[in-house]
Amino acid sequence: MNRETILHPTRRSLLAGGAAALTAATLPRFVQAQSSEPIRLGFQLHRTGIGAAYGRWYERTALAALKVVNEAGGIAGRPVEILFEDDATDPRRGAEVVEKLASQAKVDMIFGPLFSHVVIAAAPRAAELKIPYLVCSEGYHVASGKLNRWTLQPGITDVRAQVTAMAPWVTQNLGKKVTMIFPDYAFGHDHRDFFTEAVKAQGGEVVAQIAIPPTETSFTRYFPRIPRDTEVLYHVMVGPAVLTFVKELGEFYGSGDRPQIFGFIDSLEAVDIANPGLQFLEGSHFWEGQCRMLQPDASEAETFYRAAVGVDDTGAAVEDPQNVSCYGHMFSVWETLFTIKQGMEACNWRGPQDRQAFVEAVEAFTEMPAGRERPQGAKVFNPKLHQVFGHQFISRLEGGKLVKVHETSLEDGIYPSDVDYLATSF
Repeated sequence: MNRETILHPTRRSLLAGGAAALTAATLPRFVQAQSSEPIRLGFQLHRTGIGAAYGRWYERTALAALKVVNEAGGIAGRPVEILFEDDATDPRRGAEVVEKLASQAKVDMIFGPLFSHVVIAAAPRAAELKIPYLVCSEGYHVASGKLNRWTLQPGITDVRAQVTAMAPWVTQNLGKKVTMIFPDYAFGHDHRDFFTEAVKAQGGEVVAQIAIPPTETSFTRYFPRIPRDTEVLYHVMVGPAVLTFVKELGEFYGSGDRPQIFGFIDSLEAVDIANPGLQFLEGSHFWEGQCRMLQPDASEAETFYRAAVGVDDTGAAVEDPQNVSCYGHMFSVWETLFTIKQGMEACNWRGPQDRQAFVEAVEAFTEMPAGRERPQGAKVFNPKLHQVFGHQFISRLEGGKLVKVHETSLEDGIYPSDVDYLATSF
């Protein structure tokens, strides 16, 4: 696979990473399986719409992981291809993409969507088509039991686990009276519901909940609703206007007193922290799914992954420091592709007739050790919930750099649930 293919894939390169991966350098590895058809994976991509920044980096990460997989012999000796299809971060379009990938492109399974409202709309169609649907979404919708047995989330923890793990640290170190600012759709509602619950369990209180439409372009009118007795301002915003959000928040507070600020890195994914107007964030804290800036204790697996995707020590593309990654989320794509590889090999994948066997093979997973396949860290998969659990990171902005100050244990995010997909039919 050449550099141009990795960095600038197009929709017309339907087999991006497939034909490209079968170069002279990699073809000999498939000699023993050259009579086998390539494994075709569909990727539901947010190339346009409010998730476009994530889509750009999810695609790049998928192609990097694909290159590693194919250079190591593919899946059970068969080359792997990925077909990317844009869903415009739109729920209706998401369901259409699932239909197109399954029925027209004849892919073996589908993975990759992030935004929860798109996943919720598209997952039922995947179940109707009986095709495995592996999401990289964070939302609680999988573990909630509202989806189906064909939908799994093995590459990233969900919001409920994230906030459950972090609430003790936030209330013990920053304050107990919290105002929340969140996007007004399913993902934001997960934050609203579960962080409120987690803060209460720690003896704290959410004093205000401010929901903002995800397509909003100016936020000044919302900030006067922040109560004066707020000790911690909790924010998680998404979409193309996130830079405007943080800049206007800084203008609102100016140089005067302000609450402690705890944000999800979602509010700054693909945003250069050195942007003018963001100086007020100095000293504030962020959740990160994976630390954007290379930390002194980074593992060999993490540095391998970073280099493979082409990300420098600050979290930007190696070829363009202005192209800042979505590092806190995109590892989910890498780890999901390796889960697909492990699941297919575990069920002795032959073709679409083994789709149910693949789901059952993944359901048999429990321990997921850290390593190059899981550079974010070790995880545990709960087959009843179809959801993975793992570590969370809290970073503090110090001198313009995100410095890790806390890492939760894997157990910190585990929560009780009566959901059991294993008891449901295919």
